[in-house]
Amino acid sequence: MKNYRLLMLTTLIISGCSICYELIISAVSSYLVGDSTMQYSITIGLYMAAMGLGSYLSRFMKKNLFNWFVLIEIGVGVIGGISSLVLFLSHLYLKTYQIVMYMEIITIGTLVGVEIPLLTRIIEKDEENLRITISSLFSFDYVGSLIGSIAFPLLLLPQLGYFATAFLTGCMNILAAILILFKYSKRIKQVKVYKIATGALFIGMVFGMLFSENISKYIEGGLYRDKVILSEHTKYQHIVMTKHRDDLRLFLDGNVQFCSLDEYRYHEALVHVPMSKAVKRDKVLVLGGGDGLAVREILKYPESHITLVDLDEEMIRLCSEDPNVTALNQGSLDSDRLTIHTQDAYEFLENTTEKYDVIIVDFPDPNNETLNKLYTNVFYRLCHNALNEDGIMTVQSTSPYYATEAFWCINKTIASEGFFVKPYHLQVPAFGDWGFNLASKQELASDFSIQVETKYLTNENINGLFYFGKDEQPEKELEVNQLSKPTLIQYYLEAVKNWD
Repeated sequence: MKNYRLLMLTTLIISGCSICYELIISAVSSYLVGDSTMQYSITIGLYMAAMGLGSYLSRFMKKNLFNWFVLIEIGVGVIGGISSLVLFLSHLYLKTYQIVMYMEIITIGTLVGVEIPLLTRIIEKDEENLRITISSLFSFDYVGSLIGSIAFPLLLLPQLGYFATAFLTGCMNILAAILILFKYSKRIKQVKVYKIATGALFIGMVFGMLFSENISKYIEGGLYRDKVILSEHTKYQHIVMTKHRDDLRLFLDGNVQFCSLDEYRYHEALVHVPMSKAVKRDKVLVLGGGDGLAVREILKYPESHITLVDLDEEMIRLCSEDPNVTALNQGSLDSDRLTIHTQDAYEFLENTTEKYDVIIVDFPDPNNETLNKLYTNVFYRLCHNALNEDGIMTVQSTSPYYATEAFWCINKTIASEGFFVKPYHLQVPAFGDWGFNLASKQELASDFSIQVETKYLTNENINGLFYFGKDEQPEKELEVNQLSKPTLIQYYLEAVKNWD
């Protein structure tokens, strides 16, 4: 087997690259289109089928197997290397994104499917050690897949982003071709031509990786209306900030989280409606809200001490340090009345023994399975356990107009855990009609009184927030969003399709 050690190394490389391409296509499609379960399922299923097709087609490659192998590696490296770029460009300029995505999956999957059968046939002449060599070949293949699947979410995507990760992965495939070219040059026809072409393509991939930030700025310039002033990948999400004059906007995974011109409407409704009904306001728990804007409003109550739980440490850092954001949140994240926990909110509620007077739930919309978990009956059960008997909770609940079924599903899910629930909504120009659900363990009176300075809410208009029009009511019986049966995400994604 010692004659084929380099082939084993290339097997490790190409299998790691293969899994990375699957993850890149799935992640980019989830980012651009949404519905991550669908995107990952389609990508994996179609990719595996394409690999089967490639394995079948390899039988027709009867001569010059090393030449074929090098060509395959070059093809996978080039197409995989530009995969992210092609997907983003097709989303920007074409109406056929799904077709481009499918073609990309099938092409890369077919080429990858040829690799192992070709390697097997290359080494099968060594009949004495064939059994050991084949077992080693597949062992390296599986180990390489493991390395790729771990490296992508923990190292590559957070540190490099979509474009540089794809270009780097393409470099690795072409590097595998270069290793074969130099090690087995005597068995490759027209080897000089292959060396020149492969070297040029490798340099092209390296340049793509080095200039990926410029590419990213160009692409994001088309994705976002205003000038992108910050773009950062974290372990959990892609943070983008745009600015046009006084209009500062923050996006998480492509979804706008606030607009500086009208965010006060959203955050006043989120915070002051529950705070105005709270018997006590000493201990306030904020779940999500890492931008510090909800905290800014809570700090208007001098007796309040706040616990903020947000998963993304980088989000907290950004909103604590960036002068654009700190001017908006008034440096709230540095308050000595604030305690910050950077951990999963679900996990925090499972472990906490504290009881809170007010709980404010301010998560992004439930557009993927991870966020959907934070809108389930079990999550609200944990909130119920962490709330004082006379405590108040409010939940950001998406739009009752644009996502009617999703809004009322959240309402019903909260009520299923023993809460008395009062839905309310208001117009936020950047979002449109936006809704919340006010919840308590005891039924609340209908009168509300604002006791702090506000820009939008008054004692007169606050009661009007609790009235809904006919077109904001569900037309069918809705299910409770359960941890084991996530119906909410389907209601939400169906609404998103209708928006488009």
